[in-house]
Amino acid sequence: MVYYVKRETSITYYLVILMVVIFLLGFFFPLEEFGEFVPGKALSRPWTFITSIFLHADFTHIFFNMFALIMFGINLERITDKRTYLAIFFISGIIGNIGYMITAPDSSTPGLGASGAIYGIMGTFAVLRPSAIVFISGIPMPMIFAAFVWVLIEFFGLSSPGNIAHGAHLGGLFFGLLCGYLIRSREKELF
Repeated sequence: MVYYVKRETSITYYLVILMVVIFLLGFFFPLEEFGEFVPGKALSRPWTFITSIFLHADFTHIFFNMFALIMFGINLERITDKRTYLAIFFISGIIGNIGYMITAPDSSTPGLGASGAIYGIMGTFAVLRPSAIVFISGIPMPMIFAAFVWVLIEFFGLSSPGNIAHGAHLGGLFFGLLCGYLIRSREKELF
C-alpha cells in the first residue's frame, strides 16, 4: 500500500517565482518607472513601499536576494505560521523602505529590491534560532552572532556612498529582530 503525504508548497518558493517573473517582465515593460521607491516621491506614490520589494536592478541583485530568501525564508517558514511569515516579509520590506528614505543621501535616488524584507526574515530567524550555524565568507558562526555582524556592516555602510541601501537593510533587520523577540516572548507565555 502506498501513502501519499500532501505537502504544502513553500510560500518562499512562491515569492521567489513571483519576483523572478516580475524581473523577466521588466525586460519588456517599464516596471521600474511605476514601482521603484523614490524617497522624495514616496508620500505621493505610497504603493512603491510594496512594489519596489518585487523589483531588482540586475541579475546579480536578484540572484543573491533570492539565494538569501530561500536559505533563510524556508527555515523561518518551518517555525512560524504562514500569516506571520508573510507579515514579517511585507512589514520588514516596508520598514526597510522607510529606513532607506531616512538614510538616502539623495532623495531622488530610487531604491528597489527585497533586501529589507529578507533582512527582516534573517533577524527573526536569528532570535528564534540563535544557535543555528551560518557561514559568512566561509566562516561558520551562530546565527545571532551573524546578525550582530550584519548590523555592524550595514551601520558602517551608511557612511559609504554606493548602490547599496544600507538603511533598508538595517530597518528590515531591526524589525525582524523585534518580531523574533515578540514571537519568542509569546511562546514562553503559552508554556
